Amino acid sequence: MQKIHLLWADDEIELLKPHILFLETKGYNVDTVNNGVDAVDQIREKHYDLVFLDENMPGISGLDALKQIKEVSPDLPIVMITKSEEEHIMEDAIGSKIEDYLIKPVNPNQILLSIKKILDNKRLVTQSVASRYQMEFRNIMMALMEKQDFEGWKNIYKKLVYYELEIQRSNETGMEEVLETQKNETNREFSKFVQQHYLDFIKYDNPNAPVMSHTLLRKEVMPLVKDNVPVFFVLVDNLRYDQWKFIQPLVSSLFRVNREDLYMTILPTTTQYCRNALFAGLMPADIEKRFPRLWSNDEDEGGKNLHEEEFLNDNLKRLRKDIKSSYSKVIYLNQGKDLVDDIPNLFENDLNIIVYNFVDTLSHARTENKVMRELAEDEAAYRSLTLSWFEHSPLFEALKRMAEKPCKVIITTDHGSVKVTDPVKVIGDKNTTTNLRYKTGKNLDFNEKEVFHIKDPSKAGLPVQHISSNFIFCRNSDFFVYPNNLNHYAKYYKDTIQHGGVSLEEMVVPFISLEPK
Repeated sequence: MQKIHLLWADDEIELLKPHILFLETKGYNVDTVNNGVDAVDQIREKHYDLVFLDENMPGISGLDALKQIKEVSPDLPIVMITKSEEEHIMEDAIGSKIEDYLIKPVNPNQILLSIKKILDNKRLVTQSVASRYQMEFRNIMMALMEKQDFEGWKNIYKKLVYYELEIQRSNETGMEEVLETQKNETNREFSKFVQQHYLDFIKYDNPNAPVMSHTLLRKEVMPLVKDNVPVFFVLVDNLRYDQWKFIQPLVSSLFRVNREDLYMTILPTTTQYCRNALFAGLMPADIEKRFPRLWSNDEDEGGKNLHEEEFLNDNLKRLRKDIKSSYSKVIYLNQGKDLVDDIPNLFENDLNIIVYNFVDTLSHARTENKVMRELAEDEAAYRSLTLSWFEHSPLFEALKRMAEKPCKVIITTDHGSVKVTDPVKVIGDKNTTTNLRYKTGKNLDFNEKEVFHIKDPSKAGLPVQHISSNFIFCRNSDFFVYPNNLNHYAKYYKDTIQHGGVSLEEMVVPFISLEPK
């Protein structure tokens, strides 16, 4: 391993020889000078990995030397050492971007710890992440062999996301492939779980069913509407749990996270079905029966989510909630700016519903736009792009306004999305839906073993468009392609972000409860 080169500048350097010998026994090369001018000259002539800089030296001070060193080598880590504990010296040093600050007298182990914290931190963190994930890998595989309820699946998914983000931050590329393999195996088992239990879960009278799209408002949101404290229900379209964890530090700068939970969406995992069910408090088939003129089926032209406010208001009436509410949908930037301006007025309401469309648009743009594909070429880049958008969005500004007064804030979504990799062949007529993760139609031809097949849509709470209509859903990371020009479309859609089918990423989505700090 290449040796690390240190420079130590101190006017009492002779007294520090035991420290220097100690560092040399640990494998470090240490050069010494006894004033700031010589320190700057040394750095101009030679490469160093780290500098220890005494604050009080003859000639130029340590702070002056620090500024000159930063001009020569802006990224060179510097540890300031001083006898003084005066606050302004610490502030000046920190303002000049030092890596650490030590008060004399220092002992050798203190110096060694500072070196490791600065230079070895990344390597040590990486090793720790890899070691912890290796242990957790076995625990997760054992859990997959056991019978899990939905709470168990939530815990498994949270662990996978945690290590996915930790591995990304540590740049430990060797573990990424292992994690990806385990995610695929987990999704295969989760798909079996969904196929086995889904038709029972969606029953309104099932006390053992998890919270789902059509029960979310009734079970989780309405109990929070009380005590004359306004509730802001913020639905960010297509926000996955890993994306929430990526933006969480920004949100946590404004709010305390009272509860971080996950709920289960209905199928298909698309805005048309999930979001309408969420606001109506009904499964899609029941929405169609109650609002035959407002519900739009897959074959119908025009928008599929144009009547959410009507569905919401009807739901509130059925719940016998006599409350003052508002509904806002943000699609365009100017609507987001209007929302920010309107936040003070919304504090007059008991419940404020805010639907923010961006992440879904981003995922579709990633599929259709070559530049967007390059900007978000993998999951890590996709998360980073989401964070960058959020940080500079009117939505974040709106949250800042909410944080100024007592209120309750919920951040959630209607469904998630998954990166697709493996094509599955299907044959359908001209009225078959175009979604890559689910198909519905009269004359579908497919391999029964490759899909989750719902032969009778009415049993799944889905509208029956034709007597012979049925639904099929992709599982794991599969996507549907037609036999015509199969290779072209298989290649075109591979590694794109899609939704509509069965996976943890699509069906297990965040529900976050917040209060201003």
